[in-house]
Parts: sequence; structure tokens; C-alpha cells
Amino acid sequence: MERDERDALAEARGLARGLRRLGAAMPPAGLLPNVLAGVDLADCYWRLDSPLGPVYVAYNARGVAAVSRAADAAAFEADFRARFGRPAYPVAAPPAALARAVVARLNGEQRADLEFDLRGLSEFERAVLLKALDIPRGQVRPYAWVAREIGRPGAVRAVGTALGHNPIPLLIPCHRVVRSDGRPGDYAFGGEAKRAVLAAEGVAPEDLEALASAGVRYYGSDTTHIYCF
Repeated sequence: MERDERDALAEARGLARGLRRLGAAMPPAGLLPNVLAGVDLADCYWRLDSPLGPVYVAYNARGVAAVSRAADAAAFEADFRARFGRPAYPVAAPPAALARAVVARLNGEQRADLEFDLRGLSEFERAVLLKALDIPRGQVRPYAWVAREIGRPGAVRAVGTALGHNPIPLLIPCHRVVRSDGRPGDYAFGGEAKRAVLAAEGVAPEDLEALASAGVRYYGSDTTHIYCF
């Protein structure tokens, strides 16, 4: 055997002995979830405090995919897989930029740099949800407004259905869309949750109910001649 070959063989044997001494090396806990999320095979998620209490936020390379309330992490994972057909894995903390954008959006910043994964939704459903993003914090719009804005004025009922199936409530603020008579209406997390989050944003649900009962649809100013729903 030539000298170079003997040296190479000795080096390889030394490397093998070194690897055996390492034992069973374990990758970092977050490596697998983040790799799978990066290639669209899974999502990562974390638990976040919100105006409605703890929620679970799932994300992947395309953006935020889901916001959901669940009894615990296991229940969230089961619900997520049933709805989206892929697993979700917990992470100790999301990417810092994503976490900041989520908090900013919850605080009402319209321009928070946040992407959403809306695959699986129809073009109509995506249009409805993206239009809801235009409604400022502390304001509401009727279902008919959304229908008109997306060029489907006759699809008021379908707008309500699309909002009810919103996979990313709170961050896509379907709670800011109300019935055409002004009453808050239904919500993905339930009617009481809708009233709670509207109140947290400065809208008084009891005032909406009272105005609806009185048949009042608009407020106006005699001086500025500006009116609003």
C-alpha cells in the first residue's frame, strides 16, 4: 500500500473513532419543524396571548396559516391536521420578525408586514378576507360593503359564509364586519368573542345593538356633512 493511501486510511479510521465517541448526536429541537415548514410539508406554531385569551398561531414559508383557540396543543394539532391535511409542530419561539408583525397587527397597525397562507381558499374567499384587512381598528363595515368593494354586490350572504370560515381570525379582522342592520352578527370564535374583541378595539357592541334596534344606520355631522355607518 502506498504511503498516501495509508495516511488516508489512518485519517478515516481516526475520524470514525471520533464519530463513535460522539454517541447519538441529536439535532436542535426546532430543526425538523422549521425544515418541514420551509418546504411546505408542515407548519410551525406557537401559543400567543390575545384579546380573546390564549390562541395558537401556525405559520410556514408562505406566511401565517391559522389562528385558533383550542383546549391544548394536542387539540390544536389535531384540528389543524383535520382542516389543512398537514401536521403542525410546536416551536419555543417564532422568528422575531414574524412575532413583531403579529403583535403589531393585533395592536391595529394596518401596515404591519405580515403575509398569509390562504391556499385552499377560492378566489372569492381570498378577496373577501383581503378586503377585511382594509377596515381600520375601531371601525366596522357591513357585509354588503365588502360585497360591493370586491365587485360582487349580490353576494352578501356568500361574504358572510367566507368570513365565517376565515382560518386566520384576529389577524384578518373578520370581526370588524357586521350585519347590514348594524348588529355584530356571528364570528368564527362565536358571537360573545366577537363582541369582546370589538370592545377591546374601542367599538361598543351594545351601542351597535341599540342603534340597530332603533333603526339608525348612519351618523352624520351638520357642520362637516360627513356621515358614517
